[in-house]
Amino acid sequence: MKVIHVSGKRKHAIARVTLKPGSGKVKINNLNIDHHEPKLVRMRIKEPLILAKDVADKVDISINLIGGGVMGQADAARLAIGRALVKHNSKLKELFLDYDRQLLVADIRRKECSKPNSQGQARAKRQKSYR
Repeated sequence: MKVIHVSGKRKHAIARVTLKPGSGKVKINNLNIDHHEPKLVRMRIKEPLILAKDVADKVDISINLIGGGVMGQADAARLAIGRALVKHNSKLKELFLDYDRQLLVADIRRKECSKPNSQGQARAKRQKSYR
């Protein structure tokens, strides 16, 4: 089996995943996934690994996370892991799509741009008074 490189994005977070044959180790920025905090984020990243347990135990996954916030990074990592596992074993595609479409398809929503006269908010404007 060859090495698989896949990336995933969510808001400003980017996750790059390298999948290669191994014994089921998962590392995030060269740290074991069990040391990743908070627990909710760790569980969210592990979802595709739990769904594809038999495949995930035979490969080593290295995740490089940059940018964004904690949950954005978690969703980007989850997307990248899901895509990498499907590239490795195409039978998982149906399983992932039935469970959660976000495991394979990126969420393209971004922050709305700030408009003039709004002091940082996208839609709220300063109130006008004509009387």
